[in-house]
Amino acid sequence: MVPDHVRAVGRSALAELIGTALLVATVIGTAIASARLTQDLAMQLFVNAFATGLVLVALILALSPVSAAFNPVVTLVERHFGAISTPVAVAHVLAQIAGAGIGALLAAGMFDSPLTWSTSSRTGSHLLLGEVVATFGLLVVVFGVVRTGRAPQVAFAVGGYIGAAYWFTSSTSFANPAVTLGRTLTTSAAGIAPASVLGFVAAQLVGGLIAVLAIRALYPQAPVLAADLTHLQDPA
Repeated sequence: MVPDHVRAVGRSALAELIGTALLVATVIGTAIASARLTQDLAMQLFVNAFATGLVLVALILALSPVSAAFNPVVTLVERHFGAISTPVAVAHVLAQIAGAGIGALLAAGMFDSPLTWSTSSRTGSHLLLGEVVATFGLLVVVFGVVRTGRAPQVAFAVGGYIGAAYWFTSSTSFANPAVTLGRTLTTSAAGIAPASVLGFVAAQLVGGLIAVLAIRALYPQAPVLAADLTHLQDPA
């Protein structure tokens, strides 16, 4: 007999896996599709940003009753504020990473595209700064929306922010370590070379850390806000 709390963790991890897989499939799939339909780089970026923003809204609305972080940095911040336990955080991060790999595999299969390491080198302090800003802004948006008592609207805020951040950040706003790992497995414009991953993930973690400091300064009741975000997600 599996204990109820173990089954609940399994459900929330499955939600994280499914959500992250569909998110990565969208990011890579739209990059492949748009490149085949047009050579206009601005249009390709617009399609990628628009589709990613929309799918985030849909996935968060659909899966938030179970769990809908889809991002290890968000999960770590939830753990920092005590909204979820360490075992749940570990399960979610592992599920997110696995989901990112599955999403890359699905995109490759749907578009008959090679599943191979990306050769798109993304280096330079300007790109790393873009990732710090993108991740920082994402967390501030999430907690700011919850602070105003509009937690059910987080999906729209996140989708809108990420769609915009594709354009206003130099890095096109990866803002997610799991998604970054998934994007190493595509030769499309969405890809990132494995050698560039460490810098991007480090920048995302720095952005998350700065966001924690800002959230604590702006919202003294931050742990309560985190609990509001996850009260339907943490089964432990």
